[in-house]
Amino acid sequence: MQATAVTLRGPKKLGLSQLEVTPPQAADVVVKVAHSGISTGTEKLFWTGEMPPFPGMGYPLVPGYEASGEVVEAGPETHFKAGDHVFVPGANCYEGAFGLFGGASSLLVSAADRIIKIDPSHGPEGALLALAATARHAIAGPGNTLPDLIVGHGVLGRLLARLTVAAGGSAPTVWEIDPSRHSGANGYAVTTPDDDDRNDYSCIYDASGSAAVLPQLIGRIAKGGEIVLAGFYSDPISFAFPPAFMKEARFRVAAEWTPDDLSATRALVDEGALSLNGLITHTANAADAAQAYQTAFTDTTCLKMVLDWKGYA
Repeated sequence: MQATAVTLRGPKKLGLSQLEVTPPQAADVVVKVAHSGISTGTEKLFWTGEMPPFPGMGYPLVPGYEASGEVVEAGPETHFKAGDHVFVPGANCYEGAFGLFGGASSLLVSAADRIIKIDPSHGPEGALLALAATARHAIAGPGNTLPDLIVGHGVLGRLLARLTVAAGGSAPTVWEIDPSRHSGANGYAVTTPDDDDRNDYSCIYDASGSAAVLPQLIGRIAKGGEIVLAGFYSDPISFAFPPAFMKEARFRVAAEWTPDDLSATRALVDEGALSLNGLITHTANAADAAQAYQTAFTDTTCLKMVLDWKGYA
């Protein structure tokens, strides 16, 4: 089989390629992709060439870990059937290209235990499930504290705020320095650091991905407060020790979602407890992938860019 896939051949060298796809095995499914999302975190670092060494990385690379589509073939050892609508968190199924992510493709072969069935009515928003599960993973878990301050009102920051409200927590404050991203809040307030004089936050979630903001956050927590690093950071993280010492600051790193997070997040969406509305601001045909990735990474009005794979086999 062959697939048309977005391929990064080096920093900012992106286009579509025809790639051979590995044959499916008995525990695999073949998915015809309808939509794939573009991550402005890890994928941007591959696009710019700034990604730190990471297992399984290299060029040429098929990016994308946010894909939704329809099962067209299911192995006998799976519980799926043709016609099922599913979310796929990428796939390593290509000959001649790394599939560290691998979701930005017209066709995917994936182990059935990596994918999850979704309601087809979600449409393009079905591709957002992994990012929502990542936000859920940061918040959920034994001993985790809900945020009272979230830094960044991009898609991840909005999902963190929505999940906090859905969990019954007090409405968090959200910092955002870009005026174009202040809209879209529902049940919580968005402001700038300069307009917020509070310095007793018990738990701050950083969704900006900027290591430079950390010293400022240390000054804003209460004594014994926690800072959760929920983004992905390419620069080394450092801070002056005395302010952190005086605050007895605690730090936690939130990693990627687990299968349990994915299932729980799907349930929240299906029940209407978590809305994915208003997060996709741009959609492009997969044929225009090069421009779409450029827009996703350079246009601050673009919260989430989704590629439409309609018309590709």
